[in-house]
Amino acid sequence: MVSQVYEKLKAEIFEFSMAPGERYSESELSTRVGSSRTPLRIALHMLVRDGYMVKVDGHSGWMVKPLDFNYFEELYDVRTSLEAIAVERICVADPFPDLSELRKVWLVPEKNRLYDPVELAKMDEQFHSVLVKAAGNREMVRIHADLQERIRIIRRLDFTVDARIDEAYVHHGKILRAILARKVTQASLLLRSHIDSSRAEIRHITLHRLALAREQAMQFSSGG
Repeated sequence: MVSQVYEKLKAEIFEFSMAPGERYSESELSTRVGSSRTPLRIALHMLVRDGYMVKVDGHSGWMVKPLDFNYFEELYDVRTSLEAIAVERICVADPFPDLSELRKVWLVPEKNRLYDPVELAKMDEQFHSVLVKAAGNREMVRIHADLQERIRIIRRLDFTVDARIDEAYVHHGKILRAILARKVTQASLLLRSHIDSSRAEIRHITLHRLALAREQAMQFSSGG
């Protein structure tokens, strides 16, 4: 039950149905997810631990953690550095790692591209995770997995627009071809450019979604 409540609340936070900065009482949340207080409280403390909720004073004692774009910028800086190192190591590796699964997914004709945003978000994470794993450093894999989890709340928004999905296929394809050709400098530059482009677009989309969430919240509170 705790796991179900946790996933329900996390999904609502990720969908901005529970907007960053909004406060809720336990009774409101209990009604929202259809749960008794005990599993709800455990789930809420888990969300606090994972950085999605904050415990605050007062009747509405739980708040969705506000988005800190400086924090996400720092995470993206670390992620970019890790992945660039991974790509450079792959290009000079002997023996060369098996990247056939990535080729099957990303080096496909346009007619075979997938446009489901949920699936694409998972595929995108897998692309970058496989590259880091292929570099052969377990500590890099651990750190990178933690980064993936922390930025997921905003990163998945990158695949809510078809044009961004097409761009992901193009970018990943170029990066992968450069890696397969062992073009170290080119692969690293393409990767950095791809991540920079993605995080700029994600910031724009996130701000737009936040504005919509606030507008809907105001309409709801005013009875409109």
